[in-house]
Amino acid sequence: MSKPVVAIVGRPNVGKSTLFNRIAGGLVAIVENKPGVTRDRLYRSSEWLGRKFTLIDTGGIEFRDEGATITVQMRRQAEIAIEEADVIILVVDGRMPPTIDDELIAQTLRRSGKAVILAANKIENFANIDSQLYEYYSLGVGTPVPVSAVHGMNVGDLLDKVIASFPAEEEEEYDPDIIKIAVVGRPNVGKSSLVNMLLGKERVIVSDIPGTTRDAIDSTFELEGKHYVLIDTAGMRRKGRIEELTEQYSVVRSLRAVDRSDVVLLVLDAPEGVTEQDKKIAGYVHEAGKGIILTVNKWDLIDKDDKTMKKFDKQVREELGFMQYAPTIYISALTGQRVTKIIELVDFVAEQNSTRLATATLNTMLREWLHLNPPPTDKGRRLKVLYVTQVGVKPPTFVFFVNDPELMHFSYRRYLENQIRENFGFEGSPIRMVIRQKDEERIR
Repeated sequence: MSKPVVAIVGRPNVGKSTLFNRIAGGLVAIVENKPGVTRDRLYRSSEWLGRKFTLIDTGGIEFRDEGATITVQMRRQAEIAIEEADVIILVVDGRMPPTIDDELIAQTLRRSGKAVILAANKIENFANIDSQLYEYYSLGVGTPVPVSAVHGMNVGDLLDKVIASFPAEEEEEYDPDIIKIAVVGRPNVGKSSLVNMLLGKERVIVSDIPGTTRDAIDSTFELEGKHYVLIDTAGMRRKGRIEELTEQYSVVRSLRAVDRSDVVLLVLDAPEGVTEQDKKIAGYVHEAGKGIILTVNKWDLIDKDDKTMKKFDKQVREELGFMQYAPTIYISALTGQRVTKIIELVDFVAEQNSTRLATATLNTMLREWLHLNPPPTDKGRRLKVLYVTQVGVKPPTFVFFVNDPELMHFSYRRYLENQIRENFGFEGSPIRMVIRQKDEERIR
């Protein structure tokens, strides 16, 4: 199922990006004490008290200076985020009374009918805070929550209110045995043509105009007794190139389609190769823990010899270095070349993503791996890998118990992951590795 969406909105320079960074972690948005710095929405997967959600940062909303193009565009971006959100955090500067823009934004949010949490930011002294924020009740969006995004003060209380406002978790709409396939990629790479070829009928509109497919479209079908759901999505563009509001709506829906899927077909354009946007989409799929197949379309347009596919595959691996595990398939949605092999590969990747290994088998192999390549030492201390167990699937997740997690160098972690893949496969599936400290005596 898709995650709830939380949008952070407000006028410029009230600390929206700082709050976004505090919740999401990491400096992923530009933060500068200057109005209008954050001009595009940013998306980040976040979690609080076990509830996962997608967090959206927006440009500031201003209702003056109608002639300024950037102001209009920023307002449209924020309006789109509001449209897509399940919960909205309205950020204000708690050090001063509400401004006219605060009132106009609050009025817009009240009309939206969405759940709104009012965050009074930049509070340094929480004593007698009720009297300080009394005027904000006039906005009509509930009790203000005082926070300091810079210092992280009271952000937990804010998030408690956010997750309490989430819509009730819906039951999965499809049987667990049905494999859900999301078809994602940039506009005009042939996603709709591929969906039509897989379904054998004109289920979605095919056009050479980028952005024709506006929403995620589900199509159920059966093949050789197995049931599938094919989720076609609108193309994801770099934010700087998004112009039409309807295309902007599609971005969050595409991310939601990934969240709902078991296996993702990332459609690449063979003549263009791997682009920066392809890398971003692949990164989202990887972080979401979904099975993935790199589906190189328009292969019929490439002049080929007996080494072309091998060279192209090498280039794909170099560009998507974090996704060496993903299989590639070279197709033409126009001619149908190799399209019939996609579902067979989907079945395989779905199985790999759901594979669970016996603990005894894992630890037998672990002893062999440690013998072949002993753990490293750091300042005279040697890493000891004591035990491993698989704790989850979709994606396969392994917990390694060690004497000191800080001794686990990334290179040795990569070695262990490579050994898991070499011995057990997991092709097309990301692997999660958790390193925990464990008393050696308790393992014995």
